[in-house]
Amino acid sequence: MRYQLNLHYFFTYCHPNLLISLRILYFPLEMEIFSLKNQWINLLFIVIFTLLSISSKPATWALRSNENDMLALLSLKDGLVGDSHGVLTSWNASFHCCQWQGVQCGRRHQRVVSLNMSGLSLAGFISPAIGNLTFLREVDFSHNKLQGSIPREVGHLKRLVYLSLEFNHLNGEIPEELSNCSNLQEIAFTANNITGEIPVSLGDMKNLISLHLAYNLLIGGIPASLGNISTLKVLSLQHNKLKGTIPSSLGKLSNLEYMYIGINKLSGSVPPVHNFSSLLVLDASENQLSGNLPPEIGCTCPNLEAIFIGLNQLTGEIPRSIPNISSLELFDIALNGFTGSVPEKMGNLRNLLVLTISGNCLGSGKPGDLSFLSSLSNCSRLQSLGINYNNLYGVIPDSIANFSIWIEELLMGDNQIIGRIPQGIGNLINLDLMEMKGTFIAGEIPISIGNLRNLEGLYLGFNHLSGKIPSSIGNLSRLSDLDLSNNKFAGAIPLSLKQCTNLQKLDLSTNNLNGSIPYQLFGAFERLIYLNLSHNSFTGSLPSDMRNMKNLVEFYVHNNNFHGEIPLTLGESLELTTLFMQKNSFHGTIPQSFASLRALENIDLSNNNLSGTIPPELQKLPFLVRLNLSFNQLEGAVPKKGVFKNATGFSFFGNKNLCGGIPKLQLPKCFSEKPKEKGKVLSTKTIIAIIISILLGSILVVLLVYHSLRHKARRGTFMPSSLFDNGCLRLSYKELLECTHGFASSNLIGTGSFGSVYKGVIYQHEKPVAVKVLNLRNHGAARSFIAECKALRKIRHRNLLKIITSCSSIDYQGNEFKALVFEFMPNGSLESWLHEQHDQSRYLNFAQRLDIAIDMANAIDYLHHGCEMMIVHCDLKPSNVLLDDDMVAHVADFGLAKLLSTVTSNIGSDQTSSSVIKGTIGYVAPEYGMCGSFSPECDIYSYGIMLLEMITGRRPTCDLFHDDLSLHNFCKMALQEGLKEIFDVRLVEEIGVNRKRIRNKPNMEAEIWECFVSFTKIGVSCSTEVATERLRIRDAIIELHATKARLLRTGFYGRDNR
Repeated sequence: MRYQLNLHYFFTYCHPNLLISLRILYFPLEMEIFSLKNQWINLLFIVIFTLLSISSKPATWALRSNENDMLALLSLKDGLVGDSHGVLTSWNASFHCCQWQGVQCGRRHQRVVSLNMSGLSLAGFISPAIGNLTFLREVDFSHNKLQGSIPREVGHLKRLVYLSLEFNHLNGEIPEELSNCSNLQEIAFTANNITGEIPVSLGDMKNLISLHLAYNLLIGGIPASLGNISTLKVLSLQHNKLKGTIPSSLGKLSNLEYMYIGINKLSGSVPPVHNFSSLLVLDASENQLSGNLPPEIGCTCPNLEAIFIGLNQLTGEIPRSIPNISSLELFDIALNGFTGSVPEKMGNLRNLLVLTISGNCLGSGKPGDLSFLSSLSNCSRLQSLGINYNNLYGVIPDSIANFSIWIEELLMGDNQIIGRIPQGIGNLINLDLMEMKGTFIAGEIPISIGNLRNLEGLYLGFNHLSGKIPSSIGNLSRLSDLDLSNNKFAGAIPLSLKQCTNLQKLDLSTNNLNGSIPYQLFGAFERLIYLNLSHNSFTGSLPSDMRNMKNLVEFYVHNNNFHGEIPLTLGESLELTTLFMQKNSFHGTIPQSFASLRALENIDLSNNNLSGTIPPELQKLPFLVRLNLSFNQLEGAVPKKGVFKNATGFSFFGNKNLCGGIPKLQLPKCFSEKPKEKGKVLSTKTIIAIIISILLGSILVVLLVYHSLRHKARRGTFMPSSLFDNGCLRLSYKELLECTHGFASSNLIGTGSFGSVYKGVIYQHEKPVAVKVLNLRNHGAARSFIAECKALRKIRHRNLLKIITSCSSIDYQGNEFKALVFEFMPNGSLESWLHEQHDQSRYLNFAQRLDIAIDMANAIDYLHHGCEMMIVHCDLKPSNVLLDDDMVAHVADFGLAKLLSTVTSNIGSDQTSSSVIKGTIGYVAPEYGMCGSFSPECDIYSYGIMLLEMITGRRPTCDLFHDDLSLHNFCKMALQEGLKEIFDVRLVEEIGVNRKRIRNKPNMEAEIWECFVSFTKIGVSCSTEVATERLRIRDAIIELHATKARLLRTGFYGRDNR
């Protein structure tokens, strides 16, 4: 009986799930025990049941632990928002937590061991409850939009091996408790806003292999304790605010392969590198390091593939051991103070891709400085060679013709190079940048230069080149920059140059060129921004048709022998800021068309033979600060406003017949006589004949108008379009109803402040169109509507949405109906490309965003400065920017605010206030709320906000922006603190995906970041709160073009996307 009680005792404490099975076993055995009364058998069963009881306790513990993991995961979920991919929808009680998306459990204990939430666009914060997932081995929250600090509870995850939180918006400091995770092998916190110092305790993490802390806001020094991590292979600390010296203890890291400590404020010398035998990449660029590069580096680091130490204060010679590093691919020591000669055995580096020694003090100024160039013909993979801005002397060897066929950049300028450009230069057929300015090169440009068909930049200015400009240059169809200035070229400009239709900068100044300018040239240079023909001996007149040079910003033709009149079409170069035409023989009058050049800042027409009066319209040019009209034959009144009210900004000497002006000019007063009226008195018969003719003509006009109105009453009122053949497209309400299938919701492609837009197909033309049905609150005003439409129809620009026709009629319910018909844009709106995250194919890379920004700016500039009457858009926003097949941007809804306000104002002033469009929240300028009226500056503000939206991927109305924090302030503050954390994550990811390719070109990544920064600065400057401080739209265009040129030079996005 005693044993029976013991067995009942064990049943009491067994897990409930085992009771049924144990009872089934127990009762038959109980009968057997009592029948046999065998003591040792009873003892055996006691042992069995004891083991069963003990084994049930881990099962209970496992269930309870699983529940803890589930609760921790749910706490994590509570802190996360913006689950656009719907991953977190599976995180609920309907599924076991091990089946939740992104969660992985171990096989044995069913505990959570891996959490992968990478690239889900999640926002919010990481809950401290993560510390309760104690079996975690891998955590990946990278490429999201998480904010807040890294929870200290991460230190509880003793089994953690991999922790990636990179590319988020995390702030705060790195928690000291992280060092408790002694099994961690990789820490990835790249591209956040992490502040504070690097914890010294990280040096205790004996298993750490990779430490990624780059692109943050870390301060302090590099802890010497990191030298204790003998397992470390990757140390990435670049682009922070680290100070102090590089700890010598890092020299103990014998397994280190990648050391990125560039773009900080580190000082002192480069420590010895005796134990870096495994090192593959050393990047210490853009610091304040001084002293010599360790001379033994080529022997102790035999496996190095890349050395980046540019932009420091290093001195001494290039170590002679460098050519021993046979694996070296990139060697960049630019912008330091290195002296001495370049090792002649650099050609031993057979794998070399990039050699950049620019901006040092290399060379002795004696023959032999360039002897190392011959050995580089052994570098069959060489892509970029930069030796410019040194003191290298000598002749370019003919062996340059044997350089790698893959070489793309050749930078040799600002040295003491003599001799000629070798004829064999034409063998380098993949060259896209050739820079040899500021040397002593003489002779002619070799004809073989025409073989370089990929060349985009050719800079040969400030040399002693002579002869004629070879006509073979016309073969360089991709050329964007051509600088041949300050040489001794003679003869005429070759007509073949017209084939270089991509030219943006052409500088032929200060040569001995002569002859006239072929008129075909100016017609070919549609993209030209800078043109300098000054200080030559050109004759003849300027081509009369310059209307194709609409993008011209600076135009210099001074100090030549030009004559004839100044072309009237020069007034169509609306981007023009600088115009120098002095010291020629131009005659005639100053063109009235100059009044259209509202971006002009500086005009010099002095020392010519100009006559007539000074156009009074020049005083209306808002940015003109310097005007020199001296030594001409001008006469008449001098205006008193604008540049003319500044005596120091306006020069007029040598014009004897000028008068008036401000008193400070001390010119004589102007006087005028009314001309005597002359003419014969008309006879009575003549007067009667004229009256009868007028009456008959009036009657005829009335009859025609009456007939026309009756016809229009039956069909509606229309406006023809020049876009269709024959220019006579007419559409009635019925036809618009049919082509949009009754304005069906399936054809609705957008709604906005002005109305709804439907896609339709005009059957007789089989042409897709967009029909905008305007929101109207009043009847009547058809006549004013048509008048405004006719005005809008005259507005034509490549980047404005073209109006095909309009319809003003009555619908079938008797309501007034007004609609505009536009070209259909197949690629939709900029809004959809920026924010439709579910469609991964709709992605704009940075080059495309830059092109769209330029397109929008050109459209705004045309509306403000290129129309007969200024048009203020009033509602600029991404949904009003449409993209065609070629991704060219077209601004829509321009002039509609004025159109609708005009229509409704005909009914009465009491109704107009509710009809005038007031812009869109987030994009409307702050001053509108104070004065209630729009100005061009309001459009510029909206444009600036759009630029910031394009670079950040954030709407100005997103939840992040409230109280005093706006998109503008957010970006402005980031400019001061480091920008990378605000960029659209997709742009950042694109750089990350291509990082391996970027490594092949030093500083490419930094250049791309700088382009991002430049783009953001333009957006901030355009959207400042004070209207008068905003960037002018033409200045924005210039800066955007400069950014694009810089981006194209990186080669990251290939060449022009269009």
